[in-house]
Amino acid sequence: MKTYKHIFFDLDHTLWDFEANSKKALQQIFEEQNLGEKGIPSFESFHAKYLPINDRYWARYHHGFVPKEKLRVGRFHDTLKEFNVDDEVLAEAIAASYLSISPKMTALFADAMEVLKYLQDKYALHLITNGFAEVQWLKIEHSGLKPFFEHIIISEEVGTQKPAKEIFEIAMERAKTNADECIMIGDNFNTDIVGARNAGMDQIF
Repeated sequence: MKTYKHIFFDLDHTLWDFEANSKKALQQIFEEQNLGEKGIPSFESFHAKYLPINDRYWARYHHGFVPKEKLRVGRFHDTLKEFNVDDEVLAEAIAASYLSISPKMTALFADAMEVLKYLQDKYALHLITNGFAEVQWLKIEHSGLKPFFEHIIISEEVGTQKPAKEIFEIAMERAKTNADECIMIGDNFNTDIVGARNAGMDQIF
C-alpha cells in the first residue's frame, strides 16, 4: 500500500463553492446595474440564461478557441442579448464588476476548513487550479485558504492547464516529489482525474 506524502487539491467546486459565490456576486451586480429596469424581468431569468452561455465560453476558452478578454466580456454581452439588450458598454461594466466582486466571496464547501486543518499536520498540501491568475489568487486569499498550501500552481501563470500532464509535472517538481508519493483531489473528471492519471498520480474524484 502506498504511503502518500503530498496531497494536491483543486480549487473551484472542490474547496471554493463556485456556484454559491458566483450567484451571490451576480445578484449584487444585477441590483447595482439596475438590470431589472433595462428589460430583464428578474435575476433568476438572467442567471438561468447566463449559466449555459458561461459554460460554453469556458469550454471554448479551454480549447483555445476564444481569448481571455473575449470570455471575460462576451459571456455577459451574449446574456444581455438574450433579453434584447445589445449593450457592449453595459457588458463591460458587468464583467469588470464580476471579476472584482466574485473572487472576494468566501463561501467554501461544508467542512473544507476542517478537512484541511486535519490534513495539514500529516501531509504537504498543494493546490492546482485552472483559471485567471489574478482571480484565483483573490479567491485563495480572501477565503483563508492560502496558509494551508505549500505550493499553489495556477494554469495561467505556468502556461499550461489541466488536464495536460505538464501542469501536474510542474506541481510535483516544485514540491520536490514524484507521482508515487502524491494524490490529487478534484471534482472534474476530465481535468482533475484524467489529468492526474496521465501524470501517473493517484486521484480521488
